[in-house]
Amino acid sequence: MVLSGLVGSVVTFLVSLLIGGLGIYVGARVMTGDGDFEQAVWTALFAALGVGVVSLLVGWIPLLGGLLATVLGFFVYLGIINWRYPGGWIDAAGIALIAWLASVLVLTLVSPLLPGGIGALGVAGV
Repeated sequence: MVLSGLVGSVVTFLVSLLIGGLGIYVGARVMTGDGDFEQAVWTALFAALGVGVVSLLVGWIPLLGGLLATVLGFFVYLGIINWRYPGGWIDAAGIALIAWLASVLVLTLVSPLLPGGIGALGVAGV
């Protein structure tokens, strides 16, 4: 029973990471014409870790923690995209927007095939 739960969690994590990586890949190709899928998956993983760290650091603060974690987490997310891809903050914002749109589209198309709870790891707001 525990093993099947662990396997399910690992599969959910990997599928979510691949969907997030696909979104970032599409955004990066459209905005900069640069990058490959592996770079996008690593970017999604770094972004998820960065947002997670921010949430741990400020999310516990009463009343404002959730808002601070969301705002600061989004800027960390943009900063990681800016670090991983050429261009500046405007290109990073464009990559993030297109990544969000692409991830929502992919999840909408494949959600009947996936168990509940699958998202796009490493893409803000999905």
